[in-house]
Amino acid sequence: MAALNELIHQPTRLRIMAALNALAPETEVEFTYLRDLLQLTDGNLGTHLAKLEEAGYVQVRKTFVGRKPRTYVALTPRGRLAFAEHLEALRAIVDGQLSGTVPSSPTGEDMEGESDEPRGRRAGPA
Repeated sequence: MAALNELIHQPTRLRIMAALNALAPETEVEFTYLRDLLQLTDGNLGTHLAKLEEAGYVQVRKTFVGRKPRTYVALTPRGRLAFAEHLEALRAIVDGQLSGTVPSSPTGEDMEGESDEPRGRRAGPA
């Protein structure tokens, strides 16, 4: 079973990877499009893209259109593979395919006398 990728698992980076993975291979999008799609600030998106680029998961290309700078982002083949493996690990968790899986919930008969109240300590004032 594939393991969760801690770099991708961070929520903002997971959203970035998912958005880029939805594109055809080798397709790039403008930084501003990705920023607006994910509702991130320039700085926040830039910081997360730098981490993903350092890992080799995305390619960031800077160019000029006329006199205006443009930044384009694409998922690399390595990034596409890492995202697919991360999804596989998530699916294994959802499908209960972990070693030492949690048993299915008991039937109504097994729960006779059980309370709906949560067990254990509660935080906060007594």
